[in-house]
Amino acid sequence: MTRIQSRAIPQQAFNRLADAGLHPLLARLYAARGISRADELDTSLKNLLPPEALTGTTEAAILLADAIEAGARMVIVADYDCDGATACAVGVRALRAFGADVHYLVPDRVTLGYGLTPAMVEIAARLEPDVLITVDNGIASVEGIAAARAHGMATVITDHHLPGDVLPEADVIVNPNQPGCDFPSKALAGVGAMFYTMLALRAELRERGAFAGAKEPNLADLLDLVALGTVADVVKLDRNNRILVAQGLTRMRAGRLQPGIRALFAVAGRDPGRASTTDLGFMIGPRLNAAGRLSDMSLGIECLITDDAGRAMNIAQELDKLNRERRSIEAGMQEDALVRLEGFDAGNRATVALFEPDWHQGVIGIVAGRIKERLHRPTIAFARAGDGELKGSGRSIPGLHLRDALDLVTKRQPDLIVRFGGHAMAAGLTIRESELARFDAAFEEAVGELLEPAQLERRIDTDGSLESGYFALDAVRLLEHEIWGQGFPAPVFDDVFRVERQRLLKDKHLKLDLCRNASRYEAIQFNHAGGAPDQIHAAYRLGINEFRGVSSVQLMLEHFEAA
Repeated sequence: MTRIQSRAIPQQAFNRLADAGLHPLLARLYAARGISRADELDTSLKNLLPPEALTGTTEAAILLADAIEAGARMVIVADYDCDGATACAVGVRALRAFGADVHYLVPDRVTLGYGLTPAMVEIAARLEPDVLITVDNGIASVEGIAAARAHGMATVITDHHLPGDVLPEADVIVNPNQPGCDFPSKALAGVGAMFYTMLALRAELRERGAFAGAKEPNLADLLDLVALGTVADVVKLDRNNRILVAQGLTRMRAGRLQPGIRALFAVAGRDPGRASTTDLGFMIGPRLNAAGRLSDMSLGIECLITDDAGRAMNIAQELDKLNRERRSIEAGMQEDALVRLEGFDAGNRATVALFEPDWHQGVIGIVAGRIKERLHRPTIAFARAGDGELKGSGRSIPGLHLRDALDLVTKRQPDLIVRFGGHAMAAGLTIRESELARFDAAFEEAVGELLEPAQLERRIDTDGSLESGYFALDAVRLLEHEIWGQGFPAPVFDDVFRVERQRLLKDKHLKLDLCRNASRYEAIQFNHAGGAPDQIHAAYRLGINEFRGVSSVQLMLEHFEAA
């Protein structure tokens, strides 16, 4: 069951924003998202939270500045997703600009798994680093940090994931979610944590006179990387994150972007001059993530750190090829999952846990997300990980903190989950294959207690009816220019239409000609092979259809029902 519900629009906030000169449509949308003053929309860098407000950045800056002065070797250990790759690229580019001897490593998803494990430390030790830095991982690496210290390495953790009960004994931890950190933006991505660390390091080096007589590195040049990682990791776009993303997009639109990001835009067929959060989240991010899912994320990192435009394009083309392969694998896995779920009774279940012996570890998270969207149930998809273990990747729905749910399962049955970690909306875990049925029951029980029945009903929040005058290209481009994402959702409207004509495209996409108040509109709902009634109540986004050089407004249907 899906319910369409319009957001409330606080009238005073709307009036205040409109009186400040904001476009009436934007004033309405921002008021509905909790913005009450125009200055809250100022995304200039002067409004960024200061680096020293993030616990650990000052200590990390001193440690890294000492290391640079001593000519010490540094090794960054990255995560294998887009956030980890961009965080690594920020670290490599900034540290090299500061004169550091820096290298990087990224674990293989299948053979080594996530994070700084003792096995990963042994690989890093071959490079003989004096300093080991983690990006987008490390807060749960108690054994890995201990192994690094045993090798005599200084250790700096930069991460944003939620910590466990025990913190690693690193020399420095930079993580807004660590105990005792009162940094206002708890939603900072891994790339954001690394960017803040580099800002603090530059300030420390400046104070030591490291840039005397030389041009100081401009870290704002790395904001395209920060924006990409922040959007792709689907962290909440609070004000601080919106500033980071807005600044990155501004640079992309002005043509000031890394050669690798420019190449990824090219292979995706997108124009960086009109870069949007949709481009980053659905076009650029997935191509970069494909390396970590099916191959080696070192390929993606190399794309982001090379200054050779030709090499960047060659790598981007390889990433595009991997992404097409990923989509093919995902389609087959999703078909398997849907066959398994043919008898699924959503009314009697609060969760979904799925496993197929031949599923690919790198794609289970995407499949979990697709099933979660279809059934509106917290979903975990499992694949074999060897040694009798299953690796699971989960996606949640609003109202359920997935990591907390897994923590509850562990507290009740300490021997059930081998390891786990993650966020509110996404998490990963490992269990023994023989314990799958037991885990399914325990997870169902825990989630059933944490969620109210009403939260299992899918709800689409909309911005209400849209005036006919806004069904225009300039209105669509106005909306595309703004910063939307997790916690600050892109506009969705709802209206009643008469269906004048309908047909299927490629046997799976429903194309509709709609009519409302004597005006006609083109609409499409992707991956919907069923027909539509004569009159529908539809929730939709505004999009642009490019066909033979002609641009026209198209309604992108999220959901419809008989009206």
